[in-house]
Amino acid sequence: MPTCGGAAARRTGAEPPEPGPADPPEPRPCPRRRDGSAVSEQQVLLGTALTVVLAVGSQILASRLHVPSLIVLLPVGFTAGALTDVVHPDRLAPDFTPLVSLAVAVILYDAGLGLHLHQLEGEPRGVVTRLIVPGVLITWAACLGLAAALFDVPLTVAVMIGVILVVSGPTVVGPLLDHVRPTDRVRQILVWEGSLIDPIGGILGAVAFHVIVRTQAGQGFRFGMFFGSLAVGLAGGAIGVGLLWLALQWLRLGGTLGTLAQLAAVVAVSAGCDMLLDDTGLIAAIVMGMAAANLPGFDMPARHPFFETVVQLVIGLLFISISSTVAPKAVAPVLLPSLLLVAGLVLVVRPLVAFLATARTHLGFGERAFIGWMAPRGIVAASTAATFSATLVDDGLSGADEILPITFLVIVGTVLVYALTARPVAARLGVVRSARTRPLLVGGAPWVVDLALALRTAGLDVLMWAGLAEERRRIGQAGIELAPGELLAAATDPRARLEGVTAVLLCTDDDDFNALASVVVQDSVEGPVYRVGPPHDSGAVVAPYTGGTVLFGPAMVRNVLAEHHARGARFLVRPASEPRPAGCETLFRVRRNGLLEPVTEAGGAEPAEGDTLVLLGPPPAGAAGAIGGGGRR
Repeated sequence: MPTCGGAAARRTGAEPPEPGPADPPEPRPCPRRRDGSAVSEQQVLLGTALTVVLAVGSQILASRLHVPSLIVLLPVGFTAGALTDVVHPDRLAPDFTPLVSLAVAVILYDAGLGLHLHQLEGEPRGVVTRLIVPGVLITWAACLGLAAALFDVPLTVAVMIGVILVVSGPTVVGPLLDHVRPTDRVRQILVWEGSLIDPIGGILGAVAFHVIVRTQAGQGFRFGMFFGSLAVGLAGGAIGVGLLWLALQWLRLGGTLGTLAQLAAVVAVSAGCDMLLDDTGLIAAIVMGMAAANLPGFDMPARHPFFETVVQLVIGLLFISISSTVAPKAVAPVLLPSLLLVAGLVLVVRPLVAFLATARTHLGFGERAFIGWMAPRGIVAASTAATFSATLVDDGLSGADEILPITFLVIVGTVLVYALTARPVAARLGVVRSARTRPLLVGGAPWVVDLALALRTAGLDVLMWAGLAEERRRIGQAGIELAPGELLAAATDPRARLEGVTAVLLCTDDDDFNALASVVVQDSVEGPVYRVGPPHDSGAVVAPYTGGTVLFGPAMVRNVLAEHHARGARFLVRPASEPRPAGCETLFRVRRNGLLEPVTEAGGAEPAEGDTLVLLGPPPAGAAGAIGGGGRR
């Protein structure tokens, strides 16, 4: 029996010594490929290291190129599989399929954590439902027909290809939307569709696979299999929610231990479900994620860096591993038909599904058209194809060896098409979110309201929030958009994110609130959070010591701004090209592209041609005090 041998044998190449009295009776065997041939320990180490390096390196390169990581991961994995014989999952693990299923479950759990029900109400919820329910059936039927017409495969293989290609996925849609930055409503619809359709597609793939296998064996079709799979997944999800509650609420595990407990719960529940019925663990994972994100009592942060790191690594490893299994000789015969299949999916099938799903809604033409231009295939399609095609090939099903290369080419084709065209298409359709800063000013003092008016004069879309009725009335009288009462609750809720707000300026009269909120809100905003500085003689307990970027520098603290405004000083908006009036202090620079850059304790960049300055003018002649003076609370 081939063995890996001891360390000395590996280093010297010598044969392992003959067993002695104290030696074990049987040496440790090497791992084996699917074909039964042995793999040396050196090959396992090299293959594992190379897979990790390629996965991480591809994602770093993609971030530098500002493209979705999939565009780099797939060709890198394919090339590594063609050029080496060590970057192959079946040579590194005895059975790669269960690991793929568990890894996808972790990805879907993370996606579920970002699905907040309050963000999807009214028409968008109906659109998502129609994209998933009739949309999946229409896409399946279209893919089945195209596959049967374009490829020389039997109907059973065409059915399998069709069910594999119905899925989209958050691992692809999310990065593409981050690159495009569409409007909030469009983003929510596409993210929800991608996250919910993956487990449904995985279940459909498992059902189709078992139907094909039972048909090959001369057995009948069980109609209850799909609903049984849903029941197992939902039951597993309920058990998983109980485990999460036990770990996060009863044991009060937080930080690293809380993240590890989540990871263990997801893996254990998904594995248990998959032991009962294939791919039911995907349903359980998405249910667990959505429950943790939406049920009261779970204190789930909006951002969890360790878990996000694990998910990103898993995504990279999966795509490198799966794409490495696609042999170049298997791609060449199906290349042209696969390109025609991609064209049919992108130009006909997806627009038709989006048109039907968004019919009779108040979505604009641009929103409806962009939804019809975003359906890339991702990790669930790849994992389903890799999982089931090998078994079907081993069972001798004609044409089953074409499932994986066809899926691989469709993934590459759809990702490339959407990645290269989504941004210009979104811009042409008018659904790109403005790159201009949209600040939220928290506070309703007179000087804060006038500051908001000045920022609006500088060309920014300003939003305000205040807690006191008098302050809210003052904001409304100034004609400034008043944020809903629950907005600040969402901002301070660690599970939520503020949609559409790209900067927060905390300017209330409570310095400790400003300081604490600057820390809590930071993870809920896609942009910086600033706070006005407390008075130098402030009795605040937290404000002098808490982090958060302080506005305007040490001289322009809150009470100084309020006193100068009360004495008649006003905010001025001037082009940077004009000379600054005497006695004025620069507070903000609004760049030509609409980005807001406040002056802080660290200073600020020099204004450039085309920028706009927001200044605080001096009090009128005869008023007591001077800009930058002190003052008491």
